[in-house]
Amino acid sequence: MRFAQEGAKVIVADISGDGAKQVAAELGERAMAFTNDVSRRETSKHLSPTHTVGRQAGCHGQQRGMDRIEQPMLGVDEATFDRVFAINVKSIFHMTHAAVPLMRRARSGVILNVGSVAGLRPRPGPTWYNASKGAANLLSKSLAAELAPDGIRGNAICPVIGATGMIGDFMGVPDTPENRRRFLATIPLGRFCEPDDVAHAALFLASDEASFISGVELPVDGGRCI
Repeated sequence: MRFAQEGAKVIVADISGDGAKQVAAELGERAMAFTNDVSRRETSKHLSPTHTVGRQAGCHGQQRGMDRIEQPMLGVDEATFDRVFAINVKSIFHMTHAAVPLMRRARSGVILNVGSVAGLRPRPGPTWYNASKGAANLLSKSLAAELAPDGIRGNAICPVIGATGMIGDFMGVPDTPENRRRFLATIPLGRFCEPDDVAHAALFLASDEASFISGVELPVDGGRCI
């Protein structure tokens, strides 16, 4: 929404095609919707952003009846591990293969990956999720180093926990006021991350004002990583 408000043409790609269409309709004629499973190259290769690719799909394990990844590391089964890494890490591989050739021809471009503070300051429990987000964070820096001669910048945005539909999965406990207060106590600014917090950071990193900023892992965390 923030990018569309600034006049950008927006590709809305989601595994839920109906959800993507609904969002694109709300954004108006400057938006297009695609059904896309980011873990599969054959669906990602058809997406071809030429200026900014913002890869923000994520998985925390509680999908399709799988065991929750928010538990001791030896309690996570292989299928859950594979799905988390396919969505959180392999998706970057697929999207860079789709976008970088076009960006190289244009001699410019911005790759934004939504990592997590879990990849900067991990806590016990979601070890494999932490590892996947650590990979996303480091991949962003490595992309920045390799693609700089082509005029392409790469950065990672690292949010703290937000009050989304996945908050219970992230907390690993029931979503109750008491449990929310326990997590809020770890965030110095005293609130959860909001979508606009991430959107504003993404808009800045994609803009000309950030033309000399590349390879950063930007915490959007209310001071969580202090």
